[in-house]
Amino acid sequence: MSQPGALSGIKVLELGQLIAGPFCGTLLGYFGAEVVKIEAPAGDPIRAWRTMAGDTSVWWRTLSRNKRLVSLDLRTQAGRDVVALLAREADVVIENFRPGRMEAWGLGPEALCKLNPKLVYCRVSGYGQTGPLRERPGYAAVAEAVGGLRFLTGDPGGASKRANLSIGDTVAGMHAALGVLLALLHRERGGEPQVVDVSLVESVLTLLEATLVEASMGVVRQPSGGTITGLAPTGGYPCSDGEVVIGANGESVFRRLCGAMGKPEFGEDVRFVDNPSRVAHRWELDAEIAGWTRSVTVAQCVEQLSKAGVPAGAVQDAQQILNHPQLQSRDFFPEVHVGGHKMVLPELAPRLSKTPGGTTWAGGDLGEHSAEVLQEWAGLDAAAIGELLASGVLRDGA
Repeated sequence: MSQPGALSGIKVLELGQLIAGPFCGTLLGYFGAEVVKIEAPAGDPIRAWRTMAGDTSVWWRTLSRNKRLVSLDLRTQAGRDVVALLAREADVVIENFRPGRMEAWGLGPEALCKLNPKLVYCRVSGYGQTGPLRERPGYAAVAEAVGGLRFLTGDPGGASKRANLSIGDTVAGMHAALGVLLALLHRERGGEPQVVDVSLVESVLTLLEATLVEASMGVVRQPSGGTITGLAPTGGYPCSDGEVVIGANGESVFRRLCGAMGKPEFGEDVRFVDNPSRVAHRWELDAEIAGWTRSVTVAQCVEQLSKAGVPAGAVQDAQQILNHPQLQSRDFFPEVHVGGHKMVLPELAPRLSKTPGGTTWAGGDLGEHSAEVLQEWAGLDAAAIGELLASGVLRDGA
């Protein structure tokens, strides 16, 4: 039942809940891996988070697309025994429990890799599997704070801010998927399988460009609101009906911006003649640009700047993105029907020309595939599955 794609034939056993580990599974499943997600009998909390369609959140439908769902109680020895059987058939195990939990259950990498020597074991946690903070719980917001992102996204002299998203989780899930692919490639080339250790904090740190290098030299980058340190002009500017972001910090593109604004002389102005000068006079320059952008609509501004070869784009909300002709032309918003509800499940990047990813089905019901997966992967017969169902260790979708 795997989605044909670059990872077709790879079997992934996903343990844990919420975002970072499961997003790794989402990416692998989107590109063709057969992903079996183990879910607690009470269900993953994301099933009830944010916007609901019926009794299930649309976030769940997106995050659990293409996954087969098994509801299993890992607090019981019988449930853990089933996981061990499933792990024998897997190429990859993904888990995002607090470090030590899987070992306490007898399901750590040493135990499972002994059962399955080809296994790639991916671990996602707040701080990583080693170090003095390894046992602390890890949430995206905390990782963004500890990893320096929240400090940089505030206004100068103000409180830190966050995007209305779980960036720390998502970027960790991406790094986990990358780590899994690297480990699989190493295995396919004859190397030994290995453990992939992903920290939310360290994943956030990889976003910080040269800020840590700068700090080691005594230069601590500060929050800069809607701009970016050391480059000008770049940022958001008000139009008569919205906001546009303009990036014109290169010398030639800045001169093209000046021409589009009807101010070609700014290109030779001593205050703006090169990037260091523009940074030193950023507020004067931004006021001049804002004076022009306020006189036009967002559409007019973007059109004029695009014709002039100046990067510019509207600041869009989600509804505007859904209606964007560029994304619509690339079929980025396929629709699915789940339980009588029509919804969009956006595509995932990147796009592959020969083995593209895709959504075969939206995230399903609790325990929807329990019986079939235990038959196919674990080799259990109907009687054994019936015993697990009767004991409450296993739950099916009925």
